[in-house]
Amino acid sequence: MNGTKGGRGRRIVLWRHGQTSWNLERRFQGSTDIELTGTGLAQARRAARLLAALKPDAIIASDLRRASATAAELSAITGHRVSHDSALRETYAGKWQGLTHDEILARYGEQYAAWKRGEPVRRGGGELETEVADRAAPVVLAHAEKLPDDGTLVVVSHGGTIRTTIGRLLGLESHHWEGLGGLSNCCWSVLGEGARGWRLLEHNAGTLPEPVLGDDD
Repeated sequence: MNGTKGGRGRRIVLWRHGQTSWNLERRFQGSTDIELTGTGLAQARRAARLLAALKPDAIIASDLRRASATAAELSAITGHRVSHDSALRETYAGKWQGLTHDEILARYGEQYAAWKRGEPVRRGGGELETEVADRAAPVVLAHAEKLPDDGTLVVVSHGGTIRTTIGRLLGLESHHWEGLGGLSNCCWSVLGEGARGWRLLEHNAGTLPEPVLGDDD
C-alpha cells in the first residue's frame, strides 16, 4: 500500500505475546505479570524472525514481562530499542484475575454472558473494554504518527488490549468488538493505512502478509 491509495502508507502490526503457564491452564491473566514458558519464548523467536522481514521502523510494548520478553526477541534481530508503556497492558479484571475459565463461569456466569453479548461490563470489578481502548489506542496512534511514509510499527501487547485497540482504530462501535476473534499466542494482526483511515489487512496471522491481488485491493 502506498501514497497513491491515500494516506501515508503506514502499517501497524499488533503482536500478541507468547505462551504462559496461565494460558495453558486457561487462567485469566489480566494485568497479572506472568512470564513466558519455554514454548512461549520459542514462539517469540520464530515470530520475530518473520516479523523482522517487514523491516519495522519502531517497536513498542506493554511493560508486563510476557510482552517485554516477546518484544526483546524482535529487538535483538532488528536492533530497534523497545519503548515500553504501561498503557499497553492487558485489561485489569479485578476478581477474575487468577481464576480459570470454568471458575469464572461458575462464579460470574451472568457477568460473563453480558460481556459476551457486548454489554459494557466491569469484569471482576475491573476496566471496561472502552477504557482499555481509551488508554492504549492513543499510544499506538502517537507512535504511528512518528513513522516515515510507508513505515511499520510493531506493537507487542495482549489479546484483549489488541482487540479493543483494533476496534477503536477501525471506528467500530464497542459492542461489535467481540466480532474480532481472539489472537493465538505470538500471532499478530496488521492494520494498513487506506484512503478512509485504517483497514484490517491480516488478523490472527502467523505468516507474513501477502499482497491483495484482485478487485478489492
